[in-house]
Amino acid sequence: MVVAEIGGDAVVVIREYNPKTDIESVEQVERNCEVGPSGEYSLHADLLGDPVCRVRNSPKYLMLVAEIVVTKGGNETREIVGMIRGCIKTVTCGRRINRKTNFTPEPQPVFTKLAYILGLRVSPSHRRMKIGLKLVCRMEDWFRDNGAEYSYIATDAANKPSVNLFTGKCGYSNFRNPSVLVHPVFAHRLRIDKQVAIIKLSLSDAETIYRQRFSTTEFFPRDIDSVLKNNLNLGTFLALPKDCPHARSWGGSELFLSDPPESWAIMSVWNCNDVFKLEVKGASWLKKGFVKTTRLLDQVFPFLNLPSLPKIFNPFGLHLLYGLGGEGQFYLKFANALFSYAHNLAKKEKCGVVATEVSSEDPLKLAIPHWKVLSFADLWCIKRLDEDYSDGYVGDWRKSQPDLSFFLDPREF
Repeated sequence: MVVAEIGGDAVVVIREYNPKTDIESVEQVERNCEVGPSGEYSLHADLLGDPVCRVRNSPKYLMLVAEIVVTKGGNETREIVGMIRGCIKTVTCGRRINRKTNFTPEPQPVFTKLAYILGLRVSPSHRRMKIGLKLVCRMEDWFRDNGAEYSYIATDAANKPSVNLFTGKCGYSNFRNPSVLVHPVFAHRLRIDKQVAIIKLSLSDAETIYRQRFSTTEFFPRDIDSVLKNNLNLGTFLALPKDCPHARSWGGSELFLSDPPESWAIMSVWNCNDVFKLEVKGASWLKKGFVKTTRLLDQVFPFLNLPSLPKIFNPFGLHLLYGLGGEGQFYLKFANALFSYAHNLAKKEKCGVVATEVSSEDPLKLAIPHWKVLSFADLWCIKRLDEDYSDGYVGDWRKSQPDLSFFLDPREF
């Protein structure tokens, strides 16, 4: 616990979140804070009664609250005015070449312990009092105590107050600029190329393919097995030519990797729908009516394949696509087929949107259908927590060039 004076009879206390006593106050702070870019519209998240849900599935996590304590005339009042969430995991930060005798040189992953800050909130009435800064500093102390080498945050690039806090006051630097791609789930199903077969993989097959083909990808989680075994993971799907032997008779991942088709793609789906709901607020009745009309027309005339908006002005859920990757000249064609499959799965589960996040240079950015009006540019900022760490094989990760792609971990999206 950290206590700091803020003037008069008031102090701010930074302490661990207590689910038995704090949940109502924390939910009120969430309601008071807009999420996303400011303007006519605001995006609100309903965490379904679990303020820790966005970090709960990480290997190690913590939630802190900022509480104003006022003592006057022997009476004490307490008010929660801010919060922050953080988690720690081990991820790939680079690669090295294995040059053992009698072996063909192969790239091997280099791992680092990475901390992630998300869900920083301060009530509008208590901003500009350095409460956000105090929350970040206390969380970083916990990161260091648990051996994290780097800390990073993800924020909307247009969220200037957040960017200024982390880069201007907390010592973070711009690191990566990925794109969040969002697509509405239509009332009609999307067609899947008839030349493409889609197989749902077992957990062991999915883990084997990810570890053998993607473990050197930046941000790949070393505990990928825990991600795949999580109840929120709806499955891992492999797209490959319908006429290839593996499509006709699946013999397992080892056989597939020993003789893969020329082109293929893989994808996993995470069910955010059971973790939180989103809702767009601030729209006029006219715009709400337009959205309702597009949906109604699509439901009545599904054969026309009309683009329609989901009920985004009511609470809606999403499915997150992660682990998107593959090989071959026609890899993007197979990735597109997987997207259509995921869209249809989301339709069946009554989700409003499907989303993923890719590097700004990743060819998937052009191959995966998305609506620009719903998508946005993300900004990741990073900080090295202790300069005494060994640079090892990678050097200072902050100064590294981004890979063409990265592995999206769905647990903290």
